[in-house]
Amino acid sequence: MPSVYEPERFSSPEYLAVLDDSQSPATLSLPASCIEAIQNQGEAGYPHEICGLLIGSITENGWMITEVRQVENLNTARAADRFELDPAAYQRIDRALRGTGHEIVGVYHSHPDAPAKPSPTDLGSAWEGFAYPIISICDGKVADLRCWSINESGDRFQQNAIVDAA
Repeated sequence: MPSVYEPERFSSPEYLAVLDDSQSPATLSLPASCIEAIQNQGEAGYPHEICGLLIGSITENGWMITEVRQVENLNTARAADRFELDPAAYQRIDRALRGTGHEIVGVYHSHPDAPAKPSPTDLGSAWEGFAYPIISICDGKVADLRCWSINESGDRFQQNAIVDAA
């Protein structure tokens, strides 16, 4: 894997303020096929951010993912460092899942040439209870994948362990 490029802004007080140093007890249970799909999407979308939805269920231990679905990034003006999830696609997928026992439980996106750490922008659009995997793509190749969620105070991201759902 390529080394993770970390722009100076990720060391700034503004960026560090969105991170809670404690590890969340909740885990993201993610099948290898879903990890591979996110990795392929991130590499194919490079140098732009890609985004998508985690589909599955919430358990007492965290999130059990059964499927990932890429959604168009509507932010074409700043696609290299921002994403805007297509709300129509979100609604369409949400409606299709009704009655299936599965639901949207998180949002993933890529950070091209940046670490798999959330930004202040990510915090501003995050929902409590959702999982937020971020994949770092450096020079067009996967460098790192980490998952985050909003802490109990609702003001920062905590890191979540990613476990194989096999």
